[in-house]
Amino acid sequence: MAKKKTTDSARKQEKLPFPSGITLNDGTVPPGKHSPGRPVSGDPGETAEAGYYKLKLKAVDDLVTADVSNSPKVSEAEIRKYTSGPKVKLADWAKALLIKFWFYGAACFFFLWGLGAYLNNMLDRLVVLGFAMGLVIDLLINNVFRFYAKTPGANDRWMLLPQKGFWTLPLNVLYAGLLLFCVVTTYNAVNAALINITGAAADSVPLGVEPILFGLFTTAWDTLFIKIKHTAQSVISDVRRAAKGV
Repeated sequence: MAKKKTTDSARKQEKLPFPSGITLNDGTVPPGKHSPGRPVSGDPGETAEAGYYKLKLKAVDDLVTADVSNSPKVSEAEIRKYTSGPKVKLADWAKALLIKFWFYGAACFFFLWGLGAYLNNMLDRLVVLGFAMGLVIDLLINNVFRFYAKTPGANDRWMLLPQKGFWTLPLNVLYAGLLLFCVVTTYNAVNAALINITGAAADSVPLGVEPILFGLFTTAWDTLFIKIKHTAQSVISDVRRAAKGV
């Protein structure tokens, strides 16, 4: 029988040097040895590419323990590049005003208009509306601000009483009564001005109460009172710093 010729490729494969220190029995690497393709950290034979595969323990620890205090500041424009949804977003102040306008208008619709068939006396309806507005501020508006805040306390600037507790409910009811008084005064002033301009009867009501304008007036007064609060806090803080510096 003729002897089968060995091809050149087969000869080359036969002559390939087997890595020293590795046996065909179990494939283990003795201590101090390493296979050519898998360098060991700290070994003198470690290649430059080996550092790429090392586990960066410090980077992992920083990622696990990351919070607001040790995270780098990133601009809103940079964040929008990697977020889904519409790229055009409302400013924070516009969101706050829109939320308040909607809730105040809804309170007017459901309580001032909705109770018209049950409470004929306007004063009674205003009392109910003031109490309902206090509940809306404390339980709905403020909680909505807390819910969508990017960080804890980020939306406190839009609330007169940002604290959360049982004692804030009666205070918000009183604050809603103050808002309602200012809104009613605004309606009376506007109606008096319209009567003088148009020459209508003194007992007429040119501008009636409806949810849209009521929401606008209430939001405007609410924004004004919160601005007064922040201004007073800033003045007190400046006085305290000046006193400490003396």
